[in-house]
Amino acid sequence: MARMVNENGCGQEIGSPEPQGPGRGAARWGPQHAGARALANLYTPGKRCQEWISVVLCFSLMAFNFIHLLAYFHLGHAWYILLGIVAGILSADFASGIVHWGADTWGSVDLPIFGKAFIRPFREHHIDPTAITRHDFIETNGDNCMLTIIPLANMAFNFLTLSPAEIYHNYPWYCYVFALAIFVTLTNQIHKWSHTYFGLPRWVVFLQDCHIILPRKHHRVHHVSPHETYFCITTGWLNYPLEKLGFWRNLEDLIQGLTGEKPRADDLKWAHKVK
Repeated sequence: MARMVNENGCGQEIGSPEPQGPGRGAARWGPQHAGARALANLYTPGKRCQEWISVVLCFSLMAFNFIHLLAYFHLGHAWYILLGIVAGILSADFASGIVHWGADTWGSVDLPIFGKAFIRPFREHHIDPTAITRHDFIETNGDNCMLTIIPLANMAFNFLTLSPAEIYHNYPWYCYVFALAIFVTLTNQIHKWSHTYFGLPRWVVFLQDCHIILPRKHHRVHHVSPHETYFCITTGWLNYPLEKLGFWRNLEDLIQGLTGEKPRADDLKWAHKVK
């Protein structure tokens, strides 16, 4: 399968994205695809519980830290705050790319604990891209909330234990960490919006149209099989420069050369599943 991405971010698919032939299920993709059904059935009550705990802890810590950031705000930090926020957004976009690329490209659903809990949603998403639009807030955002708990808890601990002078000195760093945490937390919600074509609030569409968050048209490039580019899904700002640098391709070549593992082998296995 060949794939081209032009400088405007438009993907062009050459050849068929899915295997053909006898025995192939009627559904090439979507909720009726055999692999999609099997993967959806692996979502467990234990996973749901982990997501609920993560969401509650994350947003509680976020509220606590936001109140303290407001309390310690000083106009003298204005430019550093702005710089910290922009750096946090860029860091979140790059982190989303690293996590997305790693889960899409390597590993297996069959890995103990980690596979079903964290790799499964990535496999499901490529053969049923609209599944994410049917997930509620908890399922959509639970894993991302979990990633931010430790840095947010550390920030809260600092607000409780450090002196006002130390907090003032570290304030720009806290703004960076807080912006990073917010955009990491919201990454999958933003990703969900990029797959939602009806009923989005006007302010979400406005943010997409301004490319402040991941636009719908921009994200289509990633969904051209074999899903090997445009992995950043928070804002998508870094996708084009990383593609031009061959960042993901070079990283995959390096890992394949060192380990012998073939990129996206498990992803293709689930795409080919017929029963």
